[in-house]
Order: sequence, then structure tokens, then C-alpha cells
Amino acid sequence: MDHTTAILERFVRLHPREIDLSLGRLERLLAAMGNPERRLPPVIHVAGTNGKGSTTATMRGILEAAGKSVHVYTSPHLVRFHERIRLGVPWGGQLVDDDRLVAALLETERLNDGQSITQFEITTAAAFKLFAEAPADVLLLEVGLGGRLDATNIVEKPAASVITSISMDHERYLGDTLAAIAGEKAGILKRGVPAVSAPQPEAVRTVLARAAGRLGVRLSIGGEDWMVAEERGRLTFHDEDGLVDLPLPRLIGRHQHLNAGTAIAALRAAGMWPQDPAVWEAGIARVDWPARMQRLTSGRLVDEAPKGAEIWLDGGHNPGAGEVIAAVMGDLEERVPRPLFLISGMLNTKDPVGFFRPFKGLARHVFTVPVVSSDAGRDPAELAAAARTAGLTAEPASSVRTVLRLMSEALAGQPAPRILICGSLYLAGDVLVQNGTPPV
Repeated sequence: MDHTTAILERFVRLHPREIDLSLGRLERLLAAMGNPERRLPPVIHVAGTNGKGSTTATMRGILEAAGKSVHVYTSPHLVRFHERIRLGVPWGGQLVDDDRLVAALLETERLNDGQSITQFEITTAAAFKLFAEAPADVLLLEVGLGGRLDATNIVEKPAASVITSISMDHERYLGDTLAAIAGEKAGILKRGVPAVSAPQPEAVRTVLARAAGRLGVRLSIGGEDWMVAEERGRLTFHDEDGLVDLPLPRLIGRHQHLNAGTAIAALRAAGMWPQDPAVWEAGIARVDWPARMQRLTSGRLVDEAPKGAEIWLDGGHNPGAGEVIAAVMGDLEERVPRPLFLISGMLNTKDPVGFFRPFKGLARHVFTVPVVSSDAGRDPAELAAAARTAGLTAEPASSVRTVLRLMSEALAGQPAPRILICGSLYLAGDVLVQNGTPPV
């Protein structure tokens, strides 16, 4: 066991629950640390159900293309905890190295002095320490869960607040209606801080507008105050400040047009939008976000797949994600028809029927597999039953590798399939490790 893993396991034992939304414990620890959250670079704070990572990655790409130094905080990680903390240097930030991370975790542990605190709270405190100590032009700060009581919401006055697409997820902690979930996300809005939202369902727009009104916040909502559209192979963005002409996002899927639009609107609201069109072009072209409609073209698992197969990986895991992923698969089917097979693993906290339902009539068959890196993985037989409830044919299997080998034998001599591995970021991380292509 490496040093970082040992420390993180000690942190788990500091609180009886993995998730316990509150700010009091973190406020106590940050005060003992000298309040590093007050010495951060300008912050763009990002909440939402889906699209947070892609929106953040797009902002990072554009800012770095402009020569800015960008800190980034995201969660969860796919393979290594280090992925959560990216320290800015001009023209490409670097994941925190072992020595810096371990030192920050140990110092935070010492100052916490064994008091009750969740792992996410104490590691967020360590991240704030790292971000405060390393100079940068901006910190892109992604909410862990919800917004109002999330550990990242300790930041009092960001440069902008951003809310990406909101849909049903984490109902146990955030509420069982879109309005309730939107209320928790709206908790990141701050008086005097401009705010941007992706296009939202009416119930969500109503909650966000009401919260913004109470705080006197200028809220710019996609589809109302700003627009994006694909025109002649380009992406156009339009708001009251004018038209921006961009290449299509490097990230795959029409939903990424909206994520790119949200990123542009956020940078404009924060006063960080570069004036040089060449920077926009370079920034959009450099965006990368693993396990979000990622095409796997080489690696150990790819070698096990049917010859010529097209393999996609996505960590989306809620009904909203299922809709946009299925839409991408539908677009691919229209352009280049191939039989679609799903290999899926999910956690037992998610809604599998809601995730699978958009694939009815699109996917030929679903293979369900264990999520070995999480104790909360759903039993493959139970997951297959959920897929069948959603109108798909499905069967359980022991692993992704087993399925790929089975398909290689069963589909020999048949048209090369399109394979989507999906349903969990934990599964996506496991796949990238097994394939020999982990994030860097």
C-alpha cells in the first residue's frame, strides 16, 4: 500500500459516514490551518448533476491556451487520487506529485488532531492548502456533491458561480424532486457574484431564478441569455456581448456543445474571456476529459475485443447521463451503422432502469459486470434484471475482459460491433487500468 492510500484509509475512519453534508467540521479545521481558503486565486465554482467535469475541462483548455496558470479541483478520480488536484503552470497544469500531496495530507491530519470529519472534507482542506501555496491565475473548483453544504462552498466570494445540467441523482442526500435538487445546487450562488447556468428544465429554472432574485445575482441561463448552435461544422455562441465562432468541441456528443457554451458563458461572466480568436481555437482543440465518451483505440482490453470493433467508454451513471449517451450512440448509428452492445456495471445507489431506458431499441444486448473497485457495486444479475425491465435483453457476466472474449468468438465473421462500456466512473477507472491507458 502506498503512502497516499494509507493516509486516505485513516481519513475514512475519522467519521462514521462517508457522506455527511455540513460545513462546521471543515470551518474548524480550516481555522486551525490559518484559513487557506481565503488565500486562493480567483475561483470559478462549478456545481451540477452532469457536465461539471467537461465544462471545467473546457474552461481550463481555453484559459491555458491564453497562457494562464490554472489550478483545478475535481472529483471523483478514476484511478489515482492525484487526479483530483491539478496545480497550474503555464500551458498545461500538472497533477499534484506524491511528495506535495503526502506532505499536505499529513499536515492537515496533524492539525485535525483526530477530530470527526469526512474524508472529502479533510482532503478538500488539504487541496485548499496546496492551491493557496502555489501561485496561479485562477482555480476551477468543482463541487463534490450538491452545493449548499458541500465542502467547496466554504469559498465566500468566487469570481463566478456555474451550474451545469441538473437531473435526478443522489436523491438520498439532495431530495427526491428536481426542485429540491436544484435548491441544493443553487446554494453556491453568492450575493454580488455573477452566475451562469446551462439550459435547464422549467422546474430547475424556476428555482435558480428565485434564488438568484433573493440574492440580487445576475443569472445568465442557457437558451435564454446565451445560445449555442452548430453551423456548417462550427460552434457558434451568442449572448448580449456578441457572437463567438469556434471549432466544434473535441469532446464527443451534442451535449458537449452545451457544456462548451456553459464554459464560455462562465469565462465571460468572470471577466476571463480571452480576446484573441486564435486562443479560442487552440483552447477548444486541447480539451481532454477521460471516460467521457472516450474512444479506446489501443490497449490490452482493445486487443481482446472483436476485430475492428469500435469501443467507447463513459462513466455516466444517472438517467440524465443515459439520455445524452444514448443520443451520442444514436448519432453514431445514423452516420456509420453498427450493432451496439453495452457492457455495464453500476453502483447500488443509482437508478439503473432510468439509465438503461433511453437505449431501448438502440442497443442489441447488454452484458452486466461487477464493479470491483467499489463495495457498493450492484450485483450483475440484479443489474441485468433492471436492464430487462427497461426493455433490453441482458445477461450477467464475470468481467469486461470475459465479455470481450465472448464477443470475439460469437461475432467472428459478422459485422464489427460498436461496444459501449458504461454505468460507473469506478468501472471506467477499472477499465482504463486493465487496458493499460490510465489518465495522466
